[in-house]
Amino acid sequence: MESIAENSKPNATGKMTFLSRMETFAAAHRLSSKLLNDEENRKLFGKCNQSHGHNYKVIVTVRGQMNPISGMFMNIYKLQEYMQEAILEPLDHKNLDQDVDFFADVVSTTENLAIYIWRNLEKILPAGCLYKVKVYESDKNFIVYKGE
Repeated sequence: MESIAENSKPNATGKMTFLSRMETFAAAHRLSSKLLNDEENRKLFGKCNQSHGHNYKVIVTVRGQMNPISGMFMNIYKLQEYMQEAILEPLDHKNLDQDVDFFADVVSTTENLAIYIWRNLEKILPAGCLYKVKVYESDKNFIVYKGE
């Protein structure tokens, strides 16, 4: 299914719509900075300095003008495809520190994970439509990232 009716003009009323979708994935990591020694890492990151995993939940929000022909900005199934490619394929059931090149020199915090996801999505989504990435590492802890 097409994400938008590409050759049609936007709604004359200029109705901005926001579309969000949630996906989940499981990944392992260990919080550790190469700039610190073992003792400093243990002190800074505590129990998270040990290898452990999370069942992450990611909510991606895109925005755009509603198309008068389709009645939507983007087909939800197209957003699902984008998220599969940018998030699930590279991250699900992976060790972030060992399997994802981005984290070779970056601490695998949820903040940096949100940046990684944003950059991956930005490469494949229509230009300018990515609005927000929200990453839950647990039910109580999450990061919201709105770009650079």
